[in-house]
Amino acid sequence: MTVVKICGLTRPCDIESVNSLRPEMAGFVLHKPSRRYAGETIHQLSGMLDPGIVPVGVFVDSPAEDILELVESGAIGAVQLHGSEDERFIRGLRRETDVPIIRAFIVGPGTDLERIEGTDADLVLLDAGMGSGTRFDWSLIADIGRDFVLSGGLSPENVADAIRTVRPYGVDVSSGVESKGFKDPKKMASFIGKVRMGDGEP
Repeated sequence: MTVVKICGLTRPCDIESVNSLRPEMAGFVLHKPSRRYAGETIHQLSGMLDPGIVPVGVFVDSPAEDILELVESGAIGAVQLHGSEDERFIRGLRRETDVPIIRAFIVGPGTDLERIEGTDADLVLLDAGMGSGTRFDWSLIADIGRDFVLSGGLSPENVADAIRTVRPYGVDVSSGVESKGFKDPKKMASFIGKVRMGDGEP
């Protein structure tokens, strides 16, 4: 079964929607320049989340102590690194916490798949660009040798095809399930339904 991550949740009503839809992961952006920045609401929002859904904190070059503080408080149950964090940084986090670490990589022509395959992160996320809402050429990852989460430009219209084409471990969506800049419950429901369709479920 393909894991689903709905990212960029910012409102209590978003949490109510994902609790009813039951994706495996819910993402909270903790990068201040982002319009989806969860900020001081992270504890409230993650506290509302169904215990069966993993709250993922999305960070861009944040200090390790800031990340670990949110892990230790229970606000997040997984860490996603979307900046220039290197392997040394990942190993440092690993010494301090055992929550899953997801490393995001931007994919384009000339992408070094060996570097992606060799990261110490528990899971890799492949994207066209941070929050860009565009997709990359999926043929670029045809030979990748490890499980990955596919991100970038996914929507209810193309996610089933993406799953059949590249067989990802998981899929990540944000702008593809929004209307007028906010999460749309109907689009989220449609997205998850199409994921299950791509998995071959009725």
